[in-house]
Amino acid sequence: MAEQLLDQIRDAVDGQIDFEGQKLAELLATAALAIVGGVSFLVGFSLQDITLALKIGLAGTALTFLLVVPPWPFFNKHPVRWLPVGGEPAITSAQQNIVMDEKLFAK
Repeated sequence: MAEQLLDQIRDAVDGQIDFEGQKLAELLATAALAIVGGVSFLVGFSLQDITLALKIGLAGTALTFLLVVPPWPFFNKHPVRWLPVGGEPAITSAQQNIVMDEKLFAK
């Protein structure tokens, strides 16, 4: 019972995201922090309240953290297919047909 619970926790914390997910996470973090920074500056400047600007910036940073850091499922939509383990070829001879200038070359 405890092992199953620990396995579920390990799976949740493992953080499997693919390369496209990493790119998306970086884009989301950059965009969210830029927007939050701009909004907090404008609100703080217009109201002349630096503490409010800092609170908005801190809250936006925390929301960005919650958006980017957990391994959400949409960060793993393009999983990497690794080569098989062992000495077996990854591509069979039937898959090694090459087409160049509409001519078929079989390897």
